[in-house]
Amino acid sequence: MNGDYILSKARAKEFASLDDAKGRERSGMFVAEGRKCVETLLQAGFRARYLFADSESGILEISGCDTILVKKGVLRQITRLTATPQIIAFFELPETTAPPAPDVAANGLVLALDRIQDPGNLGTILRTCDWMGIRTVVASVGTADVFNPKVVQASMGAIASVSVYYTDLAEWLKRLPAEVPVFGTYLDGKNIYTEPLSGKGVLVMGNEGRGISEETTQYINRKLYIPPFGVEAPASESLNVATATAIALSQFRQRQFNG
Repeated sequence: MNGDYILSKARAKEFASLDDAKGRERSGMFVAEGRKCVETLLQAGFRARYLFADSESGILEISGCDTILVKKGVLRQITRLTATPQIIAFFELPETTAPPAPDVAANGLVLALDRIQDPGNLGTILRTCDWMGIRTVVASVGTADVFNPKVVQASMGAIASVSVYYTDLAEWLKRLPAEVPVFGTYLDGKNIYTEPLSGKGVLVMGNEGRGISEETTQYINRKLYIPPFGVEAPASESLNVATATAIALSQFRQRQFNG
């Protein structure tokens, strides 16, 4: 389609509603912006219902998907970003699937998220998981929606390779085989840099302000602590949860490299 496309008020309203979980559920869509993010999702099999590209960018087609060429003003109307991207796609929401059986943690490392509420943190965590080879994330019902536009953007397409399952986290942990280690980060935990870590099991990360809930804590059998360095009394009381997740996962992977 040529660059004469005019965005209707009804369609603009529908696109704007995707900032809200109810809007995404009602329309059955989520939004992704930028060529890399969009192409990654297309290659992973996500189906684009609408794909808009700047008519002056020279882009004619993306991975065989029908592309609607529009003037930059149309993209500016629908973008959530400060700088208008060349490509914006509206993908169909995938069907909700049940979480994996708990024994998945007996074969590899699983990340569990207990009420992570900031979409930017969740997106960054998923991007880190992708880099660290974590393919399964089990999240509590109170965790931010993986298809929130801010999560999708911060993940840089990682939602294509990292599966996030929402469930009653405490109940899921309760059903883990007894021999599976369940790690969690706490201020009174043991030093993560000296503790033995496993390439299998579950690592639980908690809410930005309140940490891991008491309900979830009862199923954690290995408490870890990330100590500060270089100062006796650091100015910040705690690490950002996305940063803490990256540090923790890197320690688990380092142990695997060191045998």
